[in-house]
Formats: sequence, structure tokens, C-alpha cells
Amino acid sequence: MLDAPRIVRHPSGQAYCTTEYVPAEHWLRTTWRGFISPADAEQGAHTVLELLQHGPIGCLLNDNSQVQGPWFDSITWLQQIWVPQATRLGLRHVAHVAQPYTEADLGAILVREPFGNLFDVQLFTNLGEAAAWLRECQQPN
Repeated sequence: MLDAPRIVRHPSGQAYCTTEYVPAEHWLRTTWRGFISPADAEQGAHTVLELLQHGPIGCLLNDNSQVQGPWFDSITWLQQIWVPQATRLGLRHVAHVAQPYTEADLGAILVREPFGNLFDVQLFTNLGEAAAWLRECQQPN
């Protein structure tokens, strides 16, 4: 069901990942907060897959602007596990709002097109610009 946000919490109870369907935009929005370990990141990413199963939902707004500490850098895990599942479920466009001061690192990775032509990933430093780009992606050609 898409009517309630999915919240993933640390064992302490503190929320670190919220994924919700935004009906007015017809996309998923995932917001990450605080310190995220690789295991936390994988758990939150699986939540996105669970919601995509209710699709088709072609767009994801992935907001890392509130993440602290090192960012999840397991491109291999994303390439081999998450991306094939997400594309099979209909995901086509990902607007990634970068954690502050990591734009250059992420940009260097994305230039190499680690996900091939499976879906379009764009990097942003501003949530509004990311949302505007997703709206453009949804426009008929």
C-alpha cells in the first residue's frame, strides 16, 4: 500500500530513512537523515523496492541532504542488486540530492555511468531543482 510513509529506524528507534509515495507528483521520495551505515543504506533501499512493487512508479526523489558522515558508496551493490530490481519494477528516473560537500565525488562516479542505460540518474544540490527535473521527465515527449 502506498498510503503511509515507510520509516526505517536504527535499533535505538531513531528514524534514518523515510520513503513515501507523493500522489500529486506520482513519484517516490526517500529522505535520509543522520549517520547511515552500509547496512542501513541497504535496508532503506529495500524499502524503496517494496513500494515500487505497488507501481508502476517511474521516478524517485532521493534526498541525502540531511546525511552526516560518510555517504553510502557501494556502487557495486547498487549495480548488481538494487538497480536491476528497481528497473524491473518500472523505475526510470532518479533525482539524487547530494549530501553537502559530496557533489564532486558523486559527480565523478556518475560521469562513468555506473548504471548504463538502465535509468537516468541526475545529481542535484537543491531539492527544488531535483523536483523540477522529475516533473520534466514525466512530461510527454
